[in-house]
Amino acid sequence: MPAQLAVPPVPPAGPPPPVSRARPGRDLFIDLLRLFGIGMVVLEHWSIPVLSYAGGRVTTGNAFSSPGAFVITWITQVMPLVFFAGGAANAISHRSHVSRGGGDARWLAGRVRRLAWPVLPLAAVWIPLPYLLPAFGLPEQPMLVAARLAGQLLWFLAIYLVAVAATPWLLRLGERFGGRVPAALAVAAVLTDVIRFTGAEAAGYANVAFVWLAVHQLGFLYAQGRLAGFRLMAVGGFVTAAALVAFGPYPGSMIGLPGAISNMAPPTVALLGVAFGQIGLAMLLRPRIVRLAARPRVARVAAWAGPRMMTVYLWHMSALFVVAGVAVVGFGLATPAPASAAWLAGWPLWLAALALVAWPLIRLFARHEEPPAAAGANPGAVRVAAATGLAGAGLLTLTVTGFAPGVAPMLGAAAVLTGVALVTPTRRRAAVSRLPVPAARASGRTAQPSSQTYPANLPVGRSRR
Repeated sequence: MPAQLAVPPVPPAGPPPPVSRARPGRDLFIDLLRLFGIGMVVLEHWSIPVLSYAGGRVTTGNAFSSPGAFVITWITQVMPLVFFAGGAANAISHRSHVSRGGGDARWLAGRVRRLAWPVLPLAAVWIPLPYLLPAFGLPEQPMLVAARLAGQLLWFLAIYLVAVAATPWLLRLGERFGGRVPAALAVAAVLTDVIRFTGAEAAGYANVAFVWLAVHQLGFLYAQGRLAGFRLMAVGGFVTAAALVAFGPYPGSMIGLPGAISNMAPPTVALLGVAFGQIGLAMLLRPRIVRLAARPRVARVAAWAGPRMMTVYLWHMSALFVVAGVAVVGFGLATPAPASAAWLAGWPLWLAALALVAWPLIRLFARHEEPPAAAGANPGAVRVAAATGLAGAGLLTLTVTGFAPGVAPMLGAAAVLTGVALVTPTRRRAAVSRLPVPAARASGRTAQPSSQTYPANLPVGRSRR
């Protein structure tokens, strides 16, 4: 019998807690952790640009370049929490799928659809924009900067797709070896950094796999009830990261800054230390987070935001480009010095303007967050492998090139579209799947159960409490 989650039960305090509005069986902790992660990404991206415009060119800077500001990134760089929640969600979803008789290929097909489908509207809008807007008199250089940055967001989906594709194999490995799997990945990350910082800079990109898969694997342990030692994780992770920054070649910032070594691209052991610290801290706060998530108002917000998180992530930078285009390029307003009185006074207004622009984008494109229905689809392993490879290659291409004018973004978008098409059933197959069982058998086909139980593209999960 599997071990139970090594977290003490939430003790009752005062009156009975309010009834949650979440669907039965939802893991409120994972839900809220996911929402917090994406929300913090948006807040950080909206807050850090330092922009000015002169001579037809926009100049970009980073507010976290200010002295001492790097400390903030140890909390606001929340991608480790997103990968951790993703690992828990993938483990739970795969277990549920297998318990219903499904196979690895069909589970992966559903995940590829849900990750890649919302990217297609983004590509459909952004590929023509760099050609159209300059024709209406918009300066070319700011448009190119925006087009490139709009695609860089997809780095997360490209790497997350690798973690998803490796999930069935790594789950089996984790069931056999437990915590030794993320430990081995962490050791591999250390060796990679040693090679990187002794002269072979390109070798550091192996940590894109080692670091993020180690964090993803911790989510497996959570889902299996085998994650423990939260205080050691929290203290040890942050102390290790601090020592690496103080005595090693690592910068203090956990996001990339101009002209400095990056802890993110590629990820380093220092970032992995912060990841362990954040996850340990989140687990220590888990009882409070669960109580917070069960409150009716919080539950309503989570219920609204959950199915829209991918849309928020993909389109929040487009809102930034619109507001910056009007304020900085149109009116010539420059960003005040970060943390100055003018910056602090204008920051709420800046965020309010961004939210007002983002709102209609979310309403318009959230309808495209769900992929086409896939009941009855049962693509083979070769077809799913091809779809995963094409979608991953397309996402990586768009990450590197953005949507700047050229053939590469078109090829990247075509690869993503082809990958989605390979794992999306045709109308004829979908129609057969909706027939009653006797009719389906008469047609020579057997109806298959759906491969997905989760509506959101980013991590959600169910608890084994």
